[in-house]
Amino acid sequence: MNKPMISVIMGVYNQWDIDALKRAVNSVLAQTSSDFEFIIWNDGSEQWVSDELRKLCVLDKRIVLAGRDENRGLANSLNECIKLAKGEFIARMDADDECLPERFSKQVDFLNENPEYSWCGTCAELFDENGVWGYRSMPEVPEVKDYYRYSPYIHPSVMFRREVFDKDTGYLEEEETYKCEDYEIFMRLMQKGLKGYNIQEPLFRYRESYASYNLRKPCYRVSEAKVRFVNFCKMGILFPFGWMYVLRPLVGCLVPGFLIGLLKRTEGRIARAERESLNGRFDTEEKIIEVPELRVGDSLVRAKYGRLS
Repeated sequence: MNKPMISVIMGVYNQWDIDALKRAVNSVLAQTSSDFEFIIWNDGSEQWVSDELRKLCVLDKRIVLAGRDENRGLANSLNECIKLAKGEFIARMDADDECLPERFSKQVDFLNENPEYSWCGTCAELFDENGVWGYRSMPEVPEVKDYYRYSPYIHPSVMFRREVFDKDTGYLEEEETYKCEDYEIFMRLMQKGLKGYNIQEPLFRYRESYASYNLRKPCYRVSEAKVRFVNFCKMGILFPFGWMYVLRPLVGCLVPGFLIGLLKRTEGRIARAERESLNGRFDTEEKIIEVPELRVGDSLVRAKYGRLS
């Protein structure tokens, strides 16, 4: 059997919104580039979620379901997926986000044409249960300074070259990196001299609801501050300004979730308006791209993609 070009990896732990999970899976299966395997790691989910995951396997022979009964976190899930992966490229995916149809093909084309880059992410449309509400632009070629505020890559939008993980141990499975696995690995890879890129178009749809702004507990913010301190020191950016950004997640503990949500929503909507202005269009009606219907158990999934570009 020929090896697939792409290995898509996704960790799942108690994804309660099954409809969102089905749409996430469907958006991968509907890619214009079809040469991939889709590895889904069940990280100790409850029985009914596990049952839904098993139902998904019948959708397509490219889906590989693996996992364990014990929950060990996203970093471990992704590392286990990487061990199983056979592809030349490894594409991240999350269980409640959506890929736009040309994501894989454009990322593979970019990496084939630009061997100096070890991975590439994309910009993203921001959406929630009510649809697309904003846009997030990422720096085209992230530099050291772009790590101050937060990770300069939307983690589930990233596609890596396989050899990145052949040379490295993968995601760090430590308590300090829980909830910031992506931030840590991108800083670590940059310290090794590897470079990443962000394709300057929205090939991904990132779920960001008001509820998500209240999810990060103080202990996770303290851990992120530690990750920032350690890596900013190694990257030589702790002074003169880096130390202020080390404190950023701690300050976030004092800011109410609704205010963080308001700021992020405002930022996303402004970015969306600017993008529409550059494109010469101010309409808010979404263009719909239909993809084939897929039946999961007794429910019919119809994936639609509202495009802003």
